[in-house]
Amino acid sequence: MNTIAARHAAVTAAPVDGEPSDSELDAIEVEMPAILADVVLLDAQIMTIDRTPSEVDHQRIRRARRRVLAARRELANRTTAATNATVSGGAA
Repeated sequence: MNTIAARHAAVTAAPVDGEPSDSELDAIEVEMPAILADVVLLDAQIMTIDRTPSEVDHQRIRRARRRVLAARRELANRTTAATNATVSGGAA
């Protein structure tokens, strides 16, 4: 019986250093407003898990949802604008 082993370095995975690259850090920085808005929404929802939500709790959750939607819209518009800027003009 023959054993199967990787004989070339190209077959084996490269060692992972565990640190994000600069481009990954830039992507996180761009998405940070949406991430923080999600955290605020989760906090508002968690606060109401073990009790009956009051009117103030409902307002807090609605406000947090609007903030999430606004952050995601802004991120989508920024991504779309960046994509449109890199695409050359003219008909194909």
